[in-house]
Amino acid sequence: MNAGVRLVIVTGMSGAGKTQAIKCLEDLGFFCVDNLPPSFIPKMAELCQQSDGHIGRLALGIDIRGGQFFSQTVSSLEELEKQGFSYEILFLEANEETLVRRYKETRHRHPLDQGGRVTEALRRERRMLEELRGRASHIIDTSQLSAKLLRQEIVEIFSREGKLPPLFINVVSFGFKHGVPLDADLVFDVRFLPNPHYVESLKELTGEDSAVVEYVGRWPVTAQFFRKLTNLIGFLIPHYITEGKSQLTIAIGCTGGQHRSVVIGERLGNWLRERGYTVSCEHRDVLRTRLEEGR
Repeated sequence: MNAGVRLVIVTGMSGAGKTQAIKCLEDLGFFCVDNLPPSFIPKMAELCQQSDGHIGRLALGIDIRGGQFFSQTVSSLEELEKQGFSYEILFLEANEETLVRRYKETRHRHPLDQGGRVTEALRRERRMLEELRGRASHIIDTSQLSAKLLRQEIVEIFSREGKLPPLFINVVSFGFKHGVPLDADLVFDVRFLPNPHYVESLKELTGEDSAVVEYVGRWPVTAQFFRKLTNLIGFLIPHYITEGKSQLTIAIGCTGGQHRSVVIGERLGNWLRERGYTVSCEHRDVLRTRLEEGR
């Protein structure tokens, strides 16, 4: 494959952690396609080669969910080799006892289950995967691995720096009357702070205006709250990173999303940037509030 492009085929036993592996590779910057019909592998490699460097890392999930198409996997890999493409195979497996337990816990049906016992389906699957396992570049037995430890192993193998990309933090201000952001991981309510809306000279301004920033920040309760807020967030973030979280959305809400939440959101964003985090600040409802009030 052309220089700088890495192609990884992710396969293995059902229930061994392939979905988690794909998600981790995606966090590492791979363009990921799961449950791809094997006959499409060479075509995906060609598209990657023709992307002018825009796709530098490609991960393809291939397993027996492909049904009758799965039998084409080996021939597709041989076609890749004939065309001069290089690739790696990441094979995930686990012992039978572990896989049976995982199926019972999730109540999922094994793709090869035809009304018999899950052990029979697993043994049949293992036989079908023998040749792919023999071609594998990396084999990970997940029998004793938590999701966190599996991510660590994948990072060690496939990350250029041996670590996940740094946590990206999105700080969103919003108005409760418009609803809480659906993607929020943490939500903080600042409606207890003094409200600039009731100050005539500040009513039509926003939390991005210096007069509103000064008003909200002058109260002792604001300083006390912000100190407690940053203490909590400063405690939580390293633990999120340890768990492998790649993106965190912190939502700050006031009544309309125009004044107090904007001030605190901006201040929090600056505090996080000063500590080296990659941060974006979004003020979701500022424009909406102005439009509703005809301003």
